Amino acid sequence: MTFRNAAPTPESRIGATPNPGWTVPQRSLDRRQWIADALATCGALASLRAHAAREAGFPARPVRLVVPYSVGVGPDVVARSVAEPLSQRWGQPMLVDNKPGASGIVAFTDVRRTPADGHTLFLADSGTLVVNPLLHASLPYDPERDLIPLTLLFRATFVVWVGGASRFRGVADLLDAARRAPGGVSYASLGNGHPSQVAIETLAYAAGVRLLHVPFKDAGALFAAVAAGEVDFTAFSVNTVAGLAASGRLRALAVAARSRLATHPQIPTLAEAGAPAVEMHPWAALVTVAGTAAPVAQQLQRDIAEVLALPAVQRRAQDSGFELTPSPPQAVLDRMRADAALVSPLVADGRLAPI
Repeated sequence: MTFRNAAPTPESRIGATPNPGWTVPQRSLDRRQWIADALATCGALASLRAHAAREAGFPARPVRLVVPYSVGVGPDVVARSVAEPLSQRWGQPMLVDNKPGASGIVAFTDVRRTPADGHTLFLADSGTLVVNPLLHASLPYDPERDLIPLTLLFRATFVVWVGGASRFRGVADLLDAARRAPGGVSYASLGNGHPSQVAIETLAYAAGVRLLHVPFKDAGALFAAVAAGEVDFTAFSVNTVAGLAASGRLRALAVAARSRLATHPQIPTLAEAGAPAVEMHPWAALVTVAGTAAPVAQQLQRDIAEVLALPAVQRRAQDSGFELTPSPPQAVLDRMRADAALVSPLVADGRLAPI
């Protein structure tokens, strides 16, 4: 909101009389009055918004946060760290409901069928919001039609990993081998369209190489295969493979970011390792059901923003390897459209297979 020429003039102050004991420049009085009026207006608007949300009856019962990941993995940890202070703020339980499977389709399909009253939230990742609509000819949801964005929630940073005894000493070696034998270098992901596949194919596209995709349904089996050298490499965040990396079963080649990780400064960036400077930052947002009343959606946005600013919540996210990225709702849509523009060429080039 912009105020222009809002300062009251002396003539506009009906009944105002000068103080005979002391004088203050009129400009100063005008500025003080302008500030007072602005604060009063903001306070009135905030009161109206809060009243509207209360009139809408939110929250009238427990709030459900649907998470398309298994219990205990990084996104689930972030979701629970946000749910706890929101429960305290609202005086209602916030229940984290884990619904993994089918790249988020199972979870999102469930969410879109719930009442549009703000009592169901969804942790939606880039795969669910961006990649699925590009790959699936028939999808039981439309992200822009069926949701109201609340905020970007977090982003992670992917690292390229090989087995501890891998023949590849660096990313440049790996890409050179792929150039010499198209399809002769393999990588593991958690399925077609998963952020791990999108990230690696983005690197391969930038480098002009073709790789062999080996999909896995289970993360444990995936990491075991890479550690044993059955598959050449993969890409995941540091926290996801912390145990295997500490034991030497997995070895980091490069981090897909502009700068090195503060927690692992020994890992070079892709650019430093002689590879295209691709950034791999899988992300997630918090959304609710389309049709939710504006006052309720606005309350959700404000309350979540305040919770994301809490040091304890930020600390838990960092410990899990994530960077909290609170944002205005429009930033979610902007990010979805920007990512769609990046992923679409991968589909057109046959690197991501339509389903």
